[in-house]
Amino acid sequence: MQLTIRPIVVAAMLGLALSATAQAQSARQAKREQAQAASAAPLAGQTVKIAWIDPLSGLMAPVGQNQVRSFQFFAEKFSGPNKHNPAGVKWEVVPFDNKLSPAESLTALQSAIDQGIRYITQGNGSSVAGALIEAVARHNARNPGKEVIFLNHSAVDPDFTNSKCNYWHFRFDADTSMKMEALTTFIKDQPDVKKIYLLNQNYSHGHQVAKYAKELLARKRPDIQIVGEDLHPLAQVRDFAPYIAKIKASGADAVITGNWGSDLALLVKAAVEGGYNGKFFTYYAGVTGTPTALGQTSEGKVYQVSYSHYHMGGEYSQWQDEFKKRFNADFYTGSVIHIYRSLSEAMARAKSTDPVKVAKELEGLKFTSFNGEVEMRKTDHQMQQPLYLTRWQKTDAKFPYSVENTGMTFALVKEFPAYVSSTPTSCNMQRPN
Repeated sequence: MQLTIRPIVVAAMLGLALSATAQAQSARQAKREQAQAASAAPLAGQTVKIAWIDPLSGLMAPVGQNQVRSFQFFAEKFSGPNKHNPAGVKWEVVPFDNKLSPAESLTALQSAIDQGIRYITQGNGSSVAGALIEAVARHNARNPGKEVIFLNHSAVDPDFTNSKCNYWHFRFDADTSMKMEALTTFIKDQPDVKKIYLLNQNYSHGHQVAKYAKELLARKRPDIQIVGEDLHPLAQVRDFAPYIAKIKASGADAVITGNWGSDLALLVKAAVEGGYNGKFFTYYAGVTGTPTALGQTSEGKVYQVSYSHYHMGGEYSQWQDEFKKRFNADFYTGSVIHIYRSLSEAMARAKSTDPVKVAKELEGLKFTSFNGEVEMRKTDHQMQQPLYLTRWQKTDAKFPYSVENTGMTFALVKEFPAYVSSTPTSCNMQRPN
């Protein structure tokens, strides 16, 4: 009996065989790459703990909760030998609720040190960051061999990398002056902006936003009038309607604000409810709670300047989508990625997790990140990086990411290369012997 095999069956069998072979080859290649990464990672098997000191209670708790998840998400994503972790270490995040208080933060710092943690991160509130910078400097001077590095993810007071610069402090966000440089470069070309109101939180960051806004606008658009200026208590105001009434009465066609968290969400909520139709130029409109408060009535009126945006593409967008799927929240603190990448690069070069050796390698470190080439400037420990201006609008084919599930997004309007947003420093860095 002659067995006849149809050509289509042969092709199917051959396809299955080739598919199985390809899968086996792919699996072997993945194992080889993993083995190569592990062998190249000088610190594989070591665990590095990072003390996270920021609010998990109070009005600013939603921001802190989002950010601690961000740190934990990428600790999991980047742990062990991989292309984002050349050192090969395992990351562990240890959260401390500082209630947005400098005193509570100092207590948390001491607790972290007592637990043997040598790296700390904080970013919500420059008043807190200032206290931590000083405390870390004192500790390191008094305790050689037990040094601590402060990884600043979001506290943007320019003084921290100017008059108050410290060797043990590294900032991964762009500071207030850098963001205002970019923001005013855009505003100067907006002829409809003629009268501006400055509304900010009454602490160092808010003061600096107002200061740099006035200085840079006077130079770039001297015809613009500052028609009002207010400072309000940080994280205490629950009704901004009186402030919106003052802004409307001033005739301002735009507001510049460095507000963040509940202080911005409640401000824009009051603006929507009070019928204020002017523009908002902000630093943190994409942060938890504010997009929902903006809603669709604020389309085209709200701008944000930042070192990232919701449509970066590539791995960043993949991580952003995965984060949202897991937590039903938006990932917006991209400095978290910079922190892990920088630490791992520095540790790999130092072949050590010792903060003294790592700090030397962090200085002047350059690498390609999600927003292009970035550099931890040696002079003042301020990361140099591109900035982006985005505008609130409905999602579309080009900008499809829905922020806080609103059907709205921040669409890219303008990109500022690092050399445009960079600002000079007066830092006279005192390095340890």
